[in-house]
Amino acid sequence: MAVNSSPETPLPVGEVSRLIGGWIDRLGAVWVEGQITQLSRRPGAGVVFLTLRDPSYDISVSVTCYRQVFDAVADIVTEGARVVVLAKPEWYAPRGQLSLRAAEIKPVGVGELLARLEQLKKALAGEGLFAPQRKKALPFLPQLVGLVCGRASAAERDVLENARHRWPAVRFEVRNVAVQGVHAVPQVVQAVKELDAIDDVDVIIVARGGGSVEDLLPFSDEQLVRAVAACRTPVVSAIGHEPDTPLLDYVADLRASTPTDAAKKVVPDVGEEYERVRLLRDRARRCVHAIVDREERGLAQALSRPSIEDPHRMIDERADHVAALLDRGRRTLGHLLDRADSELTHTHARVVGLSPAATLKRGYAVLQKADGHVVRDPGEVTADEALRARVAEGEFSVRVDT
Repeated sequence: MAVNSSPETPLPVGEVSRLIGGWIDRLGAVWVEGQITQLSRRPGAGVVFLTLRDPSYDISVSVTCYRQVFDAVADIVTEGARVVVLAKPEWYAPRGQLSLRAAEIKPVGVGELLARLEQLKKALAGEGLFAPQRKKALPFLPQLVGLVCGRASAAERDVLENARHRWPAVRFEVRNVAVQGVHAVPQVVQAVKELDAIDDVDVIIVARGGGSVEDLLPFSDEQLVRAVAACRTPVVSAIGHEPDTPLLDYVADLRASTPTDAAKKVVPDVGEEYERVRLLRDRARRCVHAIVDREERGLAQALSRPSIEDPHRMIDERADHVAALLDRGRRTLGHLLDRADSELTHTHARVVGLSPAATLKRGYAVLQKADGHVVRDPGEVTADEALRARVAEGEFSVRVDT
């Protein structure tokens, strides 16, 4: 409910605190889940103080309860345990402090935790965060590897030693964080985001050397899963816990069974690569030699062919054949020309023998009238008619005598 106030009519601190207390009182009792981070049980005191923390969002709230309420679960509830508390919010007006008054405390069992993780797993899978097509391929030879692990842990030592043994030139950017407890999730998320923001980091390894289901709960936290899914850099999960798979294994681009396995999968072995290069080089050399030998044999076979061994022989054979055909053609043409010449001479002699000029040469004459008409009959002329007489050597005029 809004409260009317202004700079001229401000509310006293006590009134504001009283109003806040009234609003909180109206909330009533609620069931709250969290992880116990601090527990204070003073001998003889009737009240137990503890702090309940949400590991996913790094938020804590103070809780108080009567000793008999806590004694009901004192044997199974310690610091770090996850519990469900039925509590009523309380506002301590003099200090302006919010706390919870617990009326009942229930520990969260392993079975219940696994059931919740299974529900979260199905929900995240439904969003496609575990889809194979989202997986990014790891680089063949990373120059800088980001490592998120516990400080001075066996996981850190296993990754660094095995990676450098396989490829001495590899470099690491290490972020030491809490890998269990209430501070694990925010620290791991922050470390992953920092490494993902570094352009030179080629791959990120999140490593831990196994542990109980409760110890590995931070690596199934929804906030961490979403942070890894949003990374542009490939992420390798190396939690090292075979029986139970944390959700980080599903969202990571590659799952390694142990930190040592992560080092082997991320960094190639220099000796193996040298051997692979040697084998490939030998294979390439054999292939080249085989190709050269095959081409040499083909060239030798081609050179052994008659057309290549003596390329002029075919030309010479064809030249002789062409010369023979040419000589035959010349002879045939000569015969044809001789026969044509003989026929022409014979025809010429016949034409000459039958020509009017030859007849005239034998003493004959041709008489023609003035109009050029040839006289063939004496009756065609009249007395004293002028005619022209044509002989072999020329012509002259004559007159008809009666």
